[in-house]
Amino acid sequence: MARYTGPKTKIARKFGEAIYGEDKAFDKRNYPPGQHGNNRRRGKKSEYAIQLMEKQKAKYTYGILERQFRNMFKKATSAPGITGEVLLQLCESRLDNVVFRMGIAPSRNAGRQLVSHRHITVNGNIVNIPSYQLKAGDVVAVREKSKSLEAIENSLANSSHIYEWITWNTEKKEGTYVSVPARIQIPENINEQFIVELYSK
Repeated sequence: MARYTGPKTKIARKFGEAIYGEDKAFDKRNYPPGQHGNNRRRGKKSEYAIQLMEKQKAKYTYGILERQFRNMFKKATSAPGITGEVLLQLCESRLDNVVFRMGIAPSRNAGRQLVSHRHITVNGNIVNIPSYQLKAGDVVAVREKSKSLEAIENSLANSSHIYEWITWNTEKKEGTYVSVPARIQIPENINEQFIVELYSK
């Protein structure tokens, strides 16, 4: 499936925050992109524009294209619970995201690549589908043959994030997706209610 492969700093500047993680280029130029930069006077955004921006931010953050994101929204709508929260929980339950959260990969893009290249197993079986939805109790591990990969070693060495809904065993290079995260446990700065309002029109 096609993915955005353009300049990430430009996207971060569009939303006014480093949605792809630490970004030195964004820190230097944290104003909107364009010829006139931060000298351009920008009018007040409409309600629709704000809602659309929030949806785009979520899609770029998790690396999901429109059709897949819309299908996830439909799934969230039919599931019990608050639709917006369920939508974010579905995003967080993706295998590529959990690989990133566990520190196996430094970014979701890198996590997607590791999964696609068959370096990751779920409950002992190789899974090469980045969008694979994990369930509570699933064990995610680095494939035996891939444990010595330098990229994985470097990522784990530099990983410092700890999440209550994930456990990680450095020795075995495996972790458990303990439970679906509550909204308060998801650190992304996304207003999911705006996305719900946009799709509900």
